[in-house]
Amino acid sequence: MSQPTFSSVLDALRCVVDPVSGKDLVRLGWIRALQVAEGSVRFTLWLDDPTHVFAAEAPEACRQALADVFGTALSVEVSADSEMIGLGADLSIDGQDAGAAPGDGITNIIAVASGKGGVGKSTVASNLAVSLAQQGYDVGLVDVDIYGPSVPTMFGVEAAKPRVNEHRRILPVEKYGVKLLSMGFLVDQGKAVIWRGPMVTSAVRQFLGDTEWGKLDFLIMDLPPGTGDIQLTIVQTVPLNGAVIVSTPQRVALADARKGVAMFEQVNVPVLGIVENMAYFSPPELPEKKYYLFGEGGARALAQELDVPLLGELPLVQAIRENADDGTPIVTDTESETGKVFAQISEGLVRSVEERNAVRPATQKVDILRGN
Repeated sequence: MSQPTFSSVLDALRCVVDPVSGKDLVRLGWIRALQVAEGSVRFTLWLDDPTHVFAAEAPEACRQALADVFGTALSVEVSADSEMIGLGADLSIDGQDAGAAPGDGITNIIAVASGKGGVGKSTVASNLAVSLAQQGYDVGLVDVDIYGPSVPTMFGVEAAKPRVNEHRRILPVEKYGVKLLSMGFLVDQGKAVIWRGPMVTSAVRQFLGDTEWGKLDFLIMDLPPGTGDIQLTIVQTVPLNGAVIVSTPQRVALADARKGVAMFEQVNVPVLGIVENMAYFSPPELPEKKYYLFGEGGARALAQELDVPLLGELPLVQAIRENADDGTPIVTDTESETGKVFAQISEGLVRSVEERNAVRPATQKVDILRGN
């Protein structure tokens, strides 16, 4: 039998499926604190509900899955941990009313951010969400770009109005297998939102916490561009698993992307990768030709400098703009070359998220102050 590696152990544990959800334990984020050495594997099963019907059987199922791949001589140590924390309306964080935060039933919350506007952040967030849904994941997309919401246009649902259920919770709009929520659904698209920072952050908290997302593998957050107070408050309020930074190749955009990475490092949110948009232009009649209109390899060099993955390089093509304007994200055209690039980006993101989840400690200290 071969010696275990971090990746091969995760692959083996993907064979262990929770019979209730039908999802494997790696996808569910149950594998934590994974350590792999020669001849031994150690990890913790993190259970948000220790009374789960599969909780008692899961450790032995994991041992058997590893034995099937690496043999019975492999030393396997499995421990169990759980963390059941309820955030009620009477709680505050840093002395401010926190409201309810998304998280219950959501395995991964991923922020898509950019240091500046105009680099295609919302285009990447929208297509990434649809691509994940096409791969069978349960996905939500929330547009928290309060001043310039674009998700309704990109999904062709400008006229949609979310309903409220009997518990007075917002029901997201659904399109292309993605649950959608945007401030654009709630305000007149012909009017500007003129709010100060505290009003925006309060609205975002309520926006996120009062929504009936259900069970999601991924909730993608399309953040406002920049690295100011609003962005910082959002990423400190929401329990993010990681962030994706979107940039274009030119130096001015890369300088702002570097600031975006620094912002997430400041709040201890891992950057899962960089996506370079408008990386090159290929004429339709000469698809083998690549013209680097805005510079070549800038995001790749930045990713290497900052030691984060480069998830993908997207071409500058007219179809991306046309599809966004028509409300049909380009990944819906599964035969397009750009759609295939987005599929590679989403697959790389999933790998990065699962690997980072697997090394996270099972229980983390959370400082919460009770309000009066």
